[in-house]
Amino acid sequence: MISDTHEEIPHIEDIDRRLLALIQQDATLTAQALGDRLNLSASQAARRRQKLEGRGIVRATRAVLDPQRVGLGVQAFIQVVMATHTEANARDFAALTRLQPEIVGAWTLTGEADYLLRVYCTDLDALNRLVQGVLLPHPAVSRVQSRIVMDPIKPDAPLPL
Repeated sequence: MISDTHEEIPHIEDIDRRLLALIQQDATLTAQALGDRLNLSASQAARRRQKLEGRGIVRATRAVLDPQRVGLGVQAFIQVVMATHTEANARDFAALTRLQPEIVGAWTLTGEADYLLRVYCTDLDALNRLVQGVLLPHPAVSRVQSRIVMDPIKPDAPLPL
């Protein structure tokens, strides 16, 4: 769904872009470490980071976990084609994606598929249960196609600033 609001792209100073690039690589960097890398005082670096957070440019700080080491041996992308396209079905399907912890990302698409889901499961049986027991039974779903990730070559790279 395309928004009717035309938000202006915020101006971001070069020093702030550099700060953002640094915290995308390591969000645990202290104000002192950021200041050292940016040739700023620790207090200046901290104020800049707080300002970026206050503007909503930095939305969250998270740890990046190794899926294999926490027992999630299967990553897959699932394309979902809806049988009917109503606002209620879209809302219900979006709610379903939010309730399933295995679904870590969900996007609406242009083209043949309506949704793309990124999922992590413990094994192929768990992936099959998600597809056969959760997604396909949804009344608005017509078809799903799963793509199992064999080798994550470039997972979750930082944004290109």
